[in-house]
Amino acid sequence: MGKPTGFLEYTREMPLDRPAPERVADWEEFHYQLPVEKLQAQAARCMDCGLPYCHTGMLLGGMASGCPINNLVPEWNDLLYRGLWQQAVERLLRTNNFPEFTGRVCPAPCEGSCTLGQHAPAVTIKNNERAIIDRAYEEGWITPHPPKLRTGKKIAVVGSGPSGLACADQLNRVGHSVTVFERADRVGGLLMYGIPNMKLDKRIVQRRIDLMAAEGVQFVTNTEVGTDHPADQLRSEYDAVVLCGGATKPRDLPIEGRGLQGIHFAIEFLRGNTRRLLDLRDAETQRRGDAGSASFPLPAGEGQGEGGNTHHPLSAQGKHVVVIGGGDTGTDCVGTALRHGCESVVQLEILECPPSERPSGNPWPQWPKVGKTDYGQEEAIALYGKDPRRYCVMTKRFLGDESGRVSGVETVQIEWAKGENGRPYPREIPGTEQECPADLVLLCMGFLGPEDALLHGLGVERDERSNARTEQGRHTTNLPGVFAAGDMRRGQSLVVWAINEGRAAARECDEYLMGYTYLP
Repeated sequence: MGKPTGFLEYTREMPLDRPAPERVADWEEFHYQLPVEKLQAQAARCMDCGLPYCHTGMLLGGMASGCPINNLVPEWNDLLYRGLWQQAVERLLRTNNFPEFTGRVCPAPCEGSCTLGQHAPAVTIKNNERAIIDRAYEEGWITPHPPKLRTGKKIAVVGSGPSGLACADQLNRVGHSVTVFERADRVGGLLMYGIPNMKLDKRIVQRRIDLMAAEGVQFVTNTEVGTDHPADQLRSEYDAVVLCGGATKPRDLPIEGRGLQGIHFAIEFLRGNTRRLLDLRDAETQRRGDAGSASFPLPAGEGQGEGGNTHHPLSAQGKHVVVIGGGDTGTDCVGTALRHGCESVVQLEILECPPSERPSGNPWPQWPKVGKTDYGQEEAIALYGKDPRRYCVMTKRFLGDESGRVSGVETVQIEWAKGENGRPYPREIPGTEQECPADLVLLCMGFLGPEDALLHGLGVERDERSNARTEQGRHTTNLPGVFAAGDMRRGQSLVVWAINEGRAAARECDEYLMGYTYLP
């Protein structure tokens, strides 16, 4: 696919980002886009390899290898290279309900398994995907297509994150009447409140939700099934129920001083920040009476502060911030704290610093377990002159002041040793204890599983990890007509896996209701 000699003629080129000092002053997305001719040159690098692992979607070494939703990467790269944009969009949407999301937030396992990546920088698959779908919206090619016929079947989807939205979108396409329940005040789940605006502009999310609503999907917000709406009542009201509530129970750090004020889970911090931004945007839009004023009215850092702003009680402004945990969530907390105008930010990671190149035990096409400097760390380096991350650090206890607020974090350096069972464990290095000042501590250590109310209320069985138990390789629960998908079924994972899960659950649900299915 692409140009037969394109991978020899063109080097990998990514669009520039807005300079860090500029972008931390607002909440807008910071990636530019390449001009059309350069985008086509990048698509030309797709080398007709004959072994396109980029769309295999396998698990190798415990990590995704290739695209979990089996995107037809070589096909739409070829179409992009040839300038056939509308055909490229059609191919892209065959497998991906929301390329405008994955093109922004997916870590791109497709690029990790790109054949060209064995001996040269991989094809810019993720950026090409975003360029195709953004062009489609700009040209007006994405329009509502409600089903021509309705089946008379009613389905409840609980949760409006990526798995719930994908499931609802698929089921609506084949004519079922779908109602999506969301406990928050806005639809989107982690897409709306878990990912900061500078990574995924909420206007992008709302645009897709509006499109789905125009196609007939019903959204019910401010309604928590199992609390506001009896869980068992769903089964009598609907012909089928699909549970897509996510894995939202955060992992805690129960050490000395945990009860001090100023220690919060990352999702509290990120959710509160996004809600504040959206409330301010909506207020400004209402004030002007003009939908065109949908940009955020306040730059970063203004109008915030605990006790002084009811929109966002958790502010990092003027504070020493300690982020405990790495990964995307840790990076998002760093980037958000910088935009608040924090005094300093430190990110503590208990694991070792990943290598700069693939280790021998991590061959292609496995996901490359190499280190990277993400946007939050880039911004901290630009502002403070050093990387905020500290590796192989264990948090021992939280220190507090006389008023009961956190004032610092006591840490110790560790090394990873092998125990008697052969498993690695963290071993403290004597004499390496340190104290780090902290006015705000954010816990970013992942999630343990779904919350209890919904699954308990319905009587859904749970597996050993507390997720909704389903049949092996399927999405059916122990209850007839009740399905589970996304993080609620498989545990915390990627947006692209959630889309995969939602599509698969929709396929099984459709077959359960109709006796057959044409859904892919």
